[in-house]
Amino acid sequence: MSKALNAQTVLVTGAGRGLGAAIATAFAREGARVVINYRKSKDAAEALAASLGDQAIALQADVEDAVAVQQMVKDAPQAFGSITTVVHNALADYSFNGDARATIENLSSAEIVDQHRTAVLGALNIIQATSPAMAEAQFGRIINIGTNLVQNPVVPYHDYTSAKAALLALTRTTAAELGPNGITVNMVSGGLLRTTDASAATPPEVFDYIAGVTPLRSVTTPEEAADAVLFFASPWARAVTGQNLIVDGGLVFG
Repeated sequence: MSKALNAQTVLVTGAGRGLGAAIATAFAREGARVVINYRKSKDAAEALAASLGDQAIALQADVEDAVAVQQMVKDAPQAFGSITTVVHNALADYSFNGDARATIENLSSAEIVDQHRTAVLGALNIIQATSPAMAEAQFGRIINIGTNLVQNPVVPYHDYTSAKAALLALTRTTAAELGPNGITVNMVSGGLLRTTDASAATPPEVFDYIAGVTPLRSVTTPEEAADAVLFFASPWARAVTGQNLIVDGGLVFG
């Protein structure tokens, strides 16, 4: 079974700003109903929902809290119908600044766990809250947001990258388990995006370097990455599951 984008109800986690906001905007542009999840960015999330019209709503929940996630799913407007599509984009507080990163010598276990809680346990909570309705409908699309640093750790952000690697593993095992229920599970892995709050601390010369060594000679934008997410939700990807699509202008061939 496949559904056009304008027949889907999409939950985007961490959608108040940055890439998540671009993903929510892209789905709304295609006519989907969109649930904009946020943890702390209430004003930004509500402003985004207002800009997207009556087919969008902002709902608060910390994806690390399974009870809060279940309640958020219940709080989605009845008119939206069951959530058919999930994009797990939520990111624990992070700054992509190579000079200030935790090195392997001083990295704490708490920093590792913080990233894994949001990326991996957050995904688990979201999937457990939404997949039963997907299975009943025999249709579901789950798209996790990863990173090309797993394939090319040009800057060794140990905590962030290890969490996304674990999320890739969960993507594939979940795809294997949920496939018989008509649910596909895939990942979109961007590189450094120009520009989000997380990448705001990245020095300009790093952006320039990446643009210079990337085949397309540009740094990927949130809007470009968002369009790739739409592919996995669209009917054109109905036979694709367990895959990781790297969207970085060709910097990493994976």
